[in-house]
Amino acid sequence: MDAFFVETVDLLRRTPAVLRALLLDAPDSWISTPDTPDGWRPKDVVGHLITGEQTDWIARTKLILEEGPARPFERFNRFEMLERDVDASLDELIERFAELRAENLRRLGDLVRNDADLDRRGLHPSLGEVTLRELLATWSVHDLDHVSQIFAGMAGSRDADVGPWKAYLGILLRREDPAAVAG
Repeated sequence: MDAFFVETVDLLRRTPAVLRALLLDAPDSWISTPDTPDGWRPKDVVGHLITGEQTDWIARTKLILEEGPARPFERFNRFEMLERDVDASLDELIERFAELRAENLRRLGDLVRNDADLDRRGLHPSLGEVTLRELLATWSVHDLDHVSQIFAGMAGSRDADVGPWKAYLGILLRREDPAAVAG
């Protein structure tokens, strides 16, 4: 496999460890603030990542490899976790995510046989034709985007405490301009 695939899988493999190190047993004061006033708390983000593992990345990979652009992807429910995970703890969600990610990376390795597979196409319902390479790049950047969202929520828990230094802390300034942050 080419370097792109190997490096992408490596990044995807790291995300559960990052979440564990950052969030397991974290005090509620660090994990109860959303990234923006109407945004998500870390628990919401981890739940969203679980939804992706359950219904998005591997399902779309299989669709690209089995049907190409003949059938569009199913729409992704970005907010499913808000009802589904009400009674779950953040620590439980992190472990569930880690299990799902490990299984999905195993499945990905079974599905993608060679470099040519990365250029195969599928049909996104609103973006049009996309390649498997683009899907996998999006999966890894999606992880990075949501990890940064978790950091922003944690930083936001100390927004009022940093005093005048806030002017130098971009992670807090984004809370004042949520339009600058893609959802």
